[in-house]
Amino acid sequence: MSDQVNRFLGDSPARTLVKLVVASLIVGFVMKVFGWQPWDLVENIRRFILDLWHSGFAALGKFGDYLLLGASIVIPLYIILRVFNYRR
Repeated sequence: MSDQVNRFLGDSPARTLVKLVVASLIVGFVMKVFGWQPWDLVENIRRFILDLWHSGFAALGKFGDYLLLGASIVIPLYIILRVFNYRR
């Protein structure tokens, strides 16, 4: 049983606990220095996804604008050229 626990944790439980405590202290210190909170990380990820969502649809809207603007010139020219070529 002890071998399975060691294999799962990657080391003995005591050493794993010490590593986790040291890593937690370092990360906690860095977060305190920069004034970060765990909830800020979640909020920033949520805001990033929403901004990406909105800018993605804005890009699609611009694509549609460009398509319609170009089509307002290209399609009439195409029809005119087809009519003139059809007479020949």
